[in-house]
Amino acid sequence: MSKYAIAIHGGAGTILKSIMTPEKENQYTQGLKDAIEVGETILKNNGSSLAAVEAAVRSLENNPLFNAGRGAVFTNDGKNEMDASIMRGDTLEAGAVAGIKNVKNPISLARSIMEKSEHVLMCGEGAAKFAKSINTEFADDSYFFVQARFDQLQEAKKTDGVFLDHSGEANAEDNKQKFGTVGAVALDVQGTIAAATSTGGMTNKKFGRAGDSPIIGSGTYANNKTCAISCTGHGEFFIRAVVAYDISCLMEYKGLNLHDACYEVVNKKLVTFGGEGGLIAIDAKGNIDLSFNSEGMYRASKKEGEALFVGIYK
Repeated sequence: MSKYAIAIHGGAGTILKSIMTPEKENQYTQGLKDAIEVGETILKNNGSSLAAVEAAVRSLENNPLFNAGRGAVFTNDGKNEMDASIMRGDTLEAGAVAGIKNVKNPISLARSIMEKSEHVLMCGEGAAKFAKSINTEFADDSYFFVQARFDQLQEAKKTDGVFLDHSGEANAEDNKQKFGTVGAVALDVQGTIAAATSTGGMTNKKFGRAGDSPIIGSGTYANNKTCAISCTGHGEFFIRAVVAYDISCLMEYKGLNLHDACYEVVNKKLVTFGGEGGLIAIDAKGNIDLSFNSEGMYRASKKEGEALFVGIYK
């Protein structure tokens, strides 16, 4: 039997101690701890890595501090459009959803798409139709309304800019460098790894834009032979670099270990063409890597029998 392990992230970017209040820092730290605890409880009781990553991400989706689920940012037309994906490393099965509205926990819908349909990715109205057919929990617009998020939209509209933001603790200029996505990776005692990612996307986004989060191989990937990955960053770059799968390939075909593969992609490949952000990764031996090339990344990890780690800044 393996020793279990889990890691989560709540977004990356220009996250500086100088613009963070102690109160806000405590709230983020607690949010990360709560999510890890939910996932670890499942792993501790011999539950699956798939169930653990789903539960950890649901916890982050339910927390308005993070840009996913309830805390999702607003699109140009004042709506919340969410993306999510999930993958298991033993069978390589995956499920994803893009451009969904009013679904309380998009990550659970992604899992249902994997388990209850023959598809991997569903989008927009069609995804909503499927969600209703399997009694997915919906919530009205008021559930997703977070004043700080709405204020960010008004700021973005002044310049017609699109913000890759994380939260409202800083001014609009800072918010341009924040990447709000949540994710989890885990290894269970059966030796299976899994990954899950969820996001509200970009403030003021238009035209049904989707980033890397719902794209298997770019924002999320899991393979027992190599690793499980959940990304957060400038989605367009992560799509073009096929980040999650690239790390797996470096391990499978070049024989790199988890740390070296993550470093190669995050700190070399992405940097060369301007991609900013980070990721969390785990392999089947329980090694964890929390790589990012930005100023900070909300992150936490826990291995069986070891102390909890929580980090925000570089």
